[in-house]
Amino acid sequence: MRFKLLRRRLTISAPRMKVRSAMPWPLRWASAAIVLGFCGAISLWAFELGKDLAGVDHGDREELSRLREDVVKLREERDRIQSILNTSGSAMTVERAAQERMVSQIRILETENRALREDLGFFEKLMPASGTEAVAIRGLQAEVLSGTQLKWQVLVIQAVKNAPEFRGKLEVSFSGTLEGKPWTMQLPGGAQPLQFRQYRRVEGMVDLPPDAIVKNVSARIVEGAVSRAVQNVSL
Repeated sequence: MRFKLLRRRLTISAPRMKVRSAMPWPLRWASAAIVLGFCGAISLWAFELGKDLAGVDHGDREELSRLREDVVKLREERDRIQSILNTSGSAMTVERAAQERMVSQIRILETENRALREDLGFFEKLMPASGTEAVAIRGLQAEVLSGTQLKWQVLVIQAVKNAPEFRGKLEVSFSGTLEGKPWTMQLPGGAQPLQFRQYRRVEGMVDLPPDAIVKNVSARIVEGAVSRAVQNVSL
């Protein structure tokens, strides 16, 4: 029996045996990691050395530096152009405001010029004419603004130096046709009191009948029962 067991162990039919390392598996993993890290470090060093020998990395750095300088220059150029645009916009705004002020001043001057012309015509009418009465009508104007409204204006003067105060009345009448027939109308409120020394301008607005056509306007200055001046104007 012992012989059979010994023969089985020493012959091919003996059971298989496994040889295991005495080193634990954590140490084996750590050793493998160290070896891989060392190989990676050598590979990286070889790669960097190759770039330095070929001059590739040096050229990239120069290109990067040049690109950064170009970016700085472009930013400076952009800021300069933006400053110019802002200055131009401000100048255009100032110029536009100056033009608007100039247009406004021109309009004011035109209005003042128109008023001066009117005043000149007014004072020309005040100049005494030879053979005129002390009280006179120098300006009677009438204008139909719409179909049923008429605006009138009368300028009366005393064409004498140091004239006494005049007290009287102003009568204004209108004549024409109404529905094809002769028609006349006085001021709705009657004659207007008139009191002045040198000159006075009187004006008003009257409502006309719907179908009235005004052809003549007459103004008369009355002192007491005496008519001092009369003037007519045709439309």
